Amino acid sequence: MRCKFLLSFLFGTSTCRHRTQPRHEFEVYKFSGAASYFDTPCNVMLQRALCCTLVGLGALCHAAQVPIVSDLGPQPTSVCEAPEQGRLLSFDKPHYATGGLPAEDHDPLADWRLGDPPNVNSTGHLIFETVSSLLQHWPNTRMRNGHNIVPGTIPTGTLLYHGTWQPELPPGPDWAAFDPEHSVIFCGGLLKDGKCWHLTLMTTRPLNVVYFDGTSAAKLSTGTLDSQDIVTWGDVRPDWSFDEWGRISTLCDWGRKYNVDGFVRMEMSFEVMLCNFTSGVLVVSFPNIVDPVIFRNASNTRFPITFEVVYAGSWHNRYPGETRVQLDLSGLVSFYDTELVPSLVPARFGKERWDHRLLNISTEDAVRVKARLEEALSRPAGRSSGVDWQALIRVVVDRYSERLQVVQYLLNSTDTNSHEPDSVLGYAIKTQVQLRHMLMPYIGVNVTPRSTGANVNRTASDVLDWARPVYKLCATTLTDRLKDCTTSSEKLLSDAVQGTIREICRVVTKMWGLGVLAGIDQFMDIEREPDMETMQNMMKTWREDIDELMAWLDWNVWVECRPECGPEEMCYLTTWPTGFPLPHERTRIPRPGKGDHVRPLTPQSIPDSAPVPTVTPVPWLDGMADGELAEDWQRPQPRCIRRIHLHDLGVRVKASHF
Repeated sequence: MRCKFLLSFLFGTSTCRHRTQPRHEFEVYKFSGAASYFDTPCNVMLQRALCCTLVGLGALCHAAQVPIVSDLGPQPTSVCEAPEQGRLLSFDKPHYATGGLPAEDHDPLADWRLGDPPNVNSTGHLIFETVSSLLQHWPNTRMRNGHNIVPGTIPTGTLLYHGTWQPELPPGPDWAAFDPEHSVIFCGGLLKDGKCWHLTLMTTRPLNVVYFDGTSAAKLSTGTLDSQDIVTWGDVRPDWSFDEWGRISTLCDWGRKYNVDGFVRMEMSFEVMLCNFTSGVLVVSFPNIVDPVIFRNASNTRFPITFEVVYAGSWHNRYPGETRVQLDLSGLVSFYDTELVPSLVPARFGKERWDHRLLNISTEDAVRVKARLEEALSRPAGRSSGVDWQALIRVVVDRYSERLQVVQYLLNSTDTNSHEPDSVLGYAIKTQVQLRHMLMPYIGVNVTPRSTGANVNRTASDVLDWARPVYKLCATTLTDRLKDCTTSSEKLLSDAVQGTIREICRVVTKMWGLGVLAGIDQFMDIEREPDMETMQNMMKTWREDIDELMAWLDWNVWVECRPECGPEEMCYLTTWPTGFPLPHERTRIPRPGKGDHVRPLTPQSIPDSAPVPTVTPVPWLDGMADGELAEDWQRPQPRCIRRIHLHDLGVRVKASHF
């Protein structure tokens, strides 16, 4: 006799208990209440188990199950040869419980239960997203506290720019920009004669550099300089945020033994702290140009040339970002590596990603980080697997980002409490189609729901255990055969990619499987008519699942201006220094034990004596009073601003001139 999945009855009468829980917290749930009976061989436990599955508690619904936190089960095998102690610490490695299966069962799918999310302290998805965002202005403006240090090179033939008030090459370390719009704002310094000497350099060989991600050139005490402080001084020093000369001098002295030519950072656009202006570069031109920044009108008002710097930075907003720097990810050092930096795990716990920083790093961890970086810089060329990790990550982002966004849009386009069956059913089917598209390469011909022979002792996750082969194949195909990861950085990247894709596949497979059981998958032969109550409850569960997944991933590709900006506008995130707190002291802070003499900041680092205008919501053009904070300076939100304005350079044009 055919087994009918009476889901409407399930949702209406099941006594499966559920209460709202924070994501990734576990609790053991038991079934209660009297048994119900069907007119088919389907067992009552099956319907109750499915109830718990739909509310996202899969493997936790088995009566008298041992608590998950005390039964971690076997860990998923790394796609690279892992060190003996494993990639992550026991409290941070993603835990995928076996649901209490006896060891002797040797179930090949024991680690692939759809009710087991990653551990709350796992950081693979954060490594994935920050590596995906390297050298891109948009994500590093949004999440400005960097967590990665990466060796790289600036290729031969790259132009670099430097602005100064005198026609002389810097005698020592100084700053250079990748875009002239950036360097010209440092012309003239404090002079009022409008002179601007603008130096253009070209690299004559590949320059060895170290890249600090985030808004790492922003002189803030809130975390933007943390990673540099650890390499420079061995500890985080928020009180030295404006000690730029001490920072560049110490970094260049340290990097000399590793043949480092400079350090790449980002503020309004990208820059390089160049250690020597006569090594590996030649002068292309050094003209005296009209200074577009210092020229002022009678009221001594600064003209909004600063906007052009942000506009130049926006050219590198999205992938591939600043292409004139080529990174070697086989030497990546990440502060999200919980094996390398375990002291930051409790410091991050319970905090939003905006607030992650390195302030509480232990001395031992800081020493390990610097040693890992020095090891990467000392490694002979060619000592890597050859895997293009950035391309591999982009495969995941490109394949899933828009589809997940479409699923979220569909689930938020209809009222699940609506009493219009056609509308609810229509959006449910559209959503199921998108879920199937994502899983299409992994759905084998033998993947079908079990419709008979239900066992009363089966757990709730077993209702969807027929879909576990889809989940496993989806999660392992991309990385399962990568065995030649030769550096600790590559092992970290491999784990991050697999951990991220695993959670995507888990949630998508679970959602798809529920749609199949509800009878709305057109490719699965489930003979039942979807009912209104079933659809409403399922779509609520779907919405919770997709929202939690996308919040966990937090991909920058989803952060954009909606609606799209017009032709004379650009999408903008509040960018340092505009709209940020002004420092009380803009000169170098003397370091203890170094005497009273303080060398003046070099031309490209000298801040203008006048405060930078700050504007909310439109910077530079129709702004608020100088020094006023932007409302979103701590958590930047996208908005459209005008980028074409007659008053950009103080121009006054009469109609009669045309």
